[in-house]
Amino acid sequence: MVKQQEDVKKQLQQKVKMTPSEAIVETLVAEGVKEVYGIVGSAFMDMLDLFPTAGIRFLPVRHEQSAGHMADAYTRVSGVAGVIVGQNGPGITNMVTSVAAANQAHTPMVVISPSAGTPTIGWDGFQEANQVSIFEDITKETVRVTHKSRVADCLRTAFRIAYAERGPVLYDIPRDLFYGELEEQILQPHQYRADKRGSGDPVSIEKAVDLLKNAKHPVIISGRGAVDSDGVETVVKIAEHLTAPAAVSYMHNDAFPADHPLAVGPIGYMGSKAAMHTLKKADVVLAIGTRLSVFGTLPCYDIDYFPKDAAIIQVDINPRHIARTHPVAVGIIGDAKATSDDILAKLQAGDPSPEKNVARLSTVSKLKEEWEQELVDLAMVDGDPINPRRALLELTKALPANAIVSSDIGNVSSTANAYLKFTQTRRHIAALTFGNTGFAYPAALGAQLAEPDAPVVAIVGDGAWGMSLHEVSTAVEQNIPVVACVFNNRSWAAEKKNQVDYYDDRYIGSNIEGPNFAEVAKSMGAAGYTIEKAEDVAPIVEKALKDRKPTVLNIYVDGTQLAPPFRKDALHMPIRFLEKYKHLDYSSWKK
Repeated sequence: MVKQQEDVKKQLQQKVKMTPSEAIVETLVAEGVKEVYGIVGSAFMDMLDLFPTAGIRFLPVRHEQSAGHMADAYTRVSGVAGVIVGQNGPGITNMVTSVAAANQAHTPMVVISPSAGTPTIGWDGFQEANQVSIFEDITKETVRVTHKSRVADCLRTAFRIAYAERGPVLYDIPRDLFYGELEEQILQPHQYRADKRGSGDPVSIEKAVDLLKNAKHPVIISGRGAVDSDGVETVVKIAEHLTAPAAVSYMHNDAFPADHPLAVGPIGYMGSKAAMHTLKKADVVLAIGTRLSVFGTLPCYDIDYFPKDAAIIQVDINPRHIARTHPVAVGIIGDAKATSDDILAKLQAGDPSPEKNVARLSTVSKLKEEWEQELVDLAMVDGDPINPRRALLELTKALPANAIVSSDIGNVSSTANAYLKFTQTRRHIAALTFGNTGFAYPAALGAQLAEPDAPVVAIVGDGAWGMSLHEVSTAVEQNIPVVACVFNNRSWAAEKKNQVDYYDDRYIGSNIEGPNFAEVAKSMGAAGYTIEKAEDVAPIVEKALKDRKPTVLNIYVDGTQLAPPFRKDALHMPIRFLEKYKHLDYSSWKK
């Protein structure tokens, strides 16, 4: 069998006759693709028919948006670009939200996008849409197959750009071009793309090292790039060499080990006050593998923490992100690990055994202790039935060190930013700055497929759960043992908090009712538990993780205990001029 496989591989490395579908599938095999996510459709059925023989598993979802989120998380955990496919027209347009989310998350992905057949393009036929134009602004590139002889070449281009620019690429192929015959050579990835990036300009690295050597209050921000490049270990060594506190960028809590003495936690919305107070005093900031997004550096807890006068050293693989949001002293275009390795080597060469800054370590320790105590104190305030912070605190107690946690967008999901701590990389899979609800559960399914033996938990609000609960059927059908923790406060709580603070408790559209999600899960073949006592959270989570079955926990939490608004800068007190609306003016109820 092994010899036969080798013979086939050698044969494909020469130009041989094959169908376009065969050329596409063999290119996927060469790229190490093991799963493709989507919903079955006639447009790509000829390709689909080859998957089982090729060793590719087709994962049928219940909504194509979920396919994109699954592929996104699969890539974040495995490092292999996810692949999704759908029926031309509505199947592909259903993917818009998840592809846009992956684009902002810098996740390599290939969207196989069958389109209307070449004989009928432009006739507004059945299931026709201009898919290329729809996806142009939410992908790194749209690659169009113009002839059947180009199917493999264009797919190679799609993968090359997806990895090079860290994001999704649309591979648009008219549905009739899956058929016919061509002469093709199946290339291996190293023949058409480079996986390794350099460490950046040596002169810039020297400048960065000089700044770090002379810094009185250096602080490190470690981001997604450090994780993706497997560079976190080097970042830790830089922190230790400098005795520099290390924060993690917004919702990348796995970018620096939380149990390290120099770790201060996440910045960004509902992050760590210890990180914010530390960063506020920095005179030099080493930002590794992070674009320093606007939302991820906004003031929080009324702390305007991002330093205005610090010298920022920003390391990013994408030149578009250097100094895009904050002026820098040194910008380095390079791989996070390779650049960190060079910075560390030069620091060690200049000072082989530096003394630890005991005072700095003591300050970090004190700030962390105060913040940890505040988190516990906030969680222990009584709730009806459960304080959401208490539920998060109990949940985190039950998670083993290798647990992967996906988190949605919303009030409770975002509050989790303060409570989630990781000591291993590729463990935190968050919705990030596109901010769409319905992300966490399908993302958890993809993460579980990428690492089948790891415990995987999704943190979801009941509003977001309404957008993803249909995928419990996928989990049951495919036996994916993810545990969904649904924090049920019967509301779109982030929006409700805005109506509390800015609209005098006038709730329009933010209060929602739903079924008992645990019972719904049972009806779909999953395990389901309803939790109304804080002390039940940890033991039930532990049981669910041990049972290794698709499970839904319906955790009822207090709908009045809400986190601050996401964007205080984006809202204003209501002013009304027309007489019929005067009673809604803030001046009428803020006296």
